[in-house]
Amino acid sequence: MSHSPSPRRRTAPRFARPATLLAWLALVLFGLTAPAQAQLQLRIGGGSFQPLPIAVTDFSGDPSLGGLVAGVVTNNLRRSGYFSPLEKGRFPEAPQFDAAPNFERWRATGVQGLVTGRVSRDGSGKLKVEFRLWDVTSGQQMTGQQYATDPANARRTGHLISDSVYTKITGLGPWFDSRIAFVDESGPKENRRKRLMVMDQDGANVRAITTGESAIVAPRYSPATQDIAFMAQATGHQPRVQVINLETGSRQAFGSVDSMSASPRFSPDGRRLVMSVQQGGNADIVTMDLASKAQKPITSGMAIDTSPSYAPDGSQIVFESDRGGSQQVYVMGADGGNPHRISFGEGSASQPAWSPRGDLIAFTRQRKGGFAICVMKPDGSGERVLTEGFHNEGPTFAPNGQYVLFFRDPGGQGGGKLYMVDITGKVEQPVPTPSYASDPTWSPLLAGR
Repeated sequence: MSHSPSPRRRTAPRFARPATLLAWLALVLFGLTAPAQAQLQLRIGGGSFQPLPIAVTDFSGDPSLGGLVAGVVTNNLRRSGYFSPLEKGRFPEAPQFDAAPNFERWRATGVQGLVTGRVSRDGSGKLKVEFRLWDVTSGQQMTGQQYATDPANARRTGHLISDSVYTKITGLGPWFDSRIAFVDESGPKENRRKRLMVMDQDGANVRAITTGESAIVAPRYSPATQDIAFMAQATGHQPRVQVINLETGSRQAFGSVDSMSASPRFSPDGRRLVMSVQQGGNADIVTMDLASKAQKPITSGMAIDTSPSYAPDGSQIVFESDRGGSQQVYVMGADGGNPHRISFGEGSASQPAWSPRGDLIAFTRQRKGGFAICVMKPDGSGERVLTEGFHNEGPTFAPNGQYVLFFRDPGGQGGGKLYMVDITGKVEQPVPTPSYASDPTWSPLLAGR
């Protein structure tokens, strides 16, 4: 059995993006012990949930890169909230990669999972990274893989290993091999420079995509192309939707120069934009074919309709509207048919985002002077608060639909920061950024793109 992530075929030297994968080779490693049938599993949710104790040893071989890869895996698993990595000082041994660990000694530490690995270089300098995941209780190897790539991709290899470990134990989809785009805010509060930034999901490899010549608001990754859409506002001009290509750096503006266009989102196939376009004192939802630039209004009337988001199958759109007297969340067909309200309860509801799994819609609820990040089912049932406080806004889902990223302004401290919370509401973590940050958007998985 083999697993072969496709190489990234695109580069972006203009933005100093990380080196592309010269070659990815991932092979399942068997041997030493046969994979067990009934193995270590972690059930997420429930009142008694506790993170799973796990150990990630430094990978043998190349000492600098081995420690780097193991550190990435350890940090990712800890940040997920579903694992509790053992401190290095409590490791009972440094196991050899080609030999079975001393399971009795590892059981004594309380860990249930163990990750071992090795990093080496071949004669051409290409990197080979291998890992094994062990079930300490049963003494069985759960999975193992090896990757061949350029040394510049050592950190990304750590993300792929993290995804393999995470998915094997939790049964959930991968998400570590992804990126986050956000608005970086610097300067005094009354005159902020707002630039579009992109980074790995753990805060590494931050790079600026725009220079700050115009204020950037609400960036959104394409699920299918190397594009990000956003609203840009330059002094003396109407705010307009723009799309930037991360491969070439080219930018295009969409919508009329005489009216404001905002809140862009891509269709699941990346071929269309859906956005809000000002019509006098109102705003309508409009779709645009990116190839022909043809526009089609799909809502109309005396209301402000904005913040549209496609269902992952492209059949429906969730959006925000004040047509009922206050900001609430509505769902309609992708052609605008059968719009109906799905948010009820106290306060207003805005900024909806459809999960890539299709099972939930995240949104911001404002009530009693506070802002909550909430989720509900697409029919409006099962509403739950994930986190609540002074000011939380802008939810966006991880590629596996298990986490929601948002920004929080605690008030009186200068600006916002990024946070993520899982859909159970039990795990909440800060996401590191260079400065104040807002308006995050999560990319799809990078593997295979």
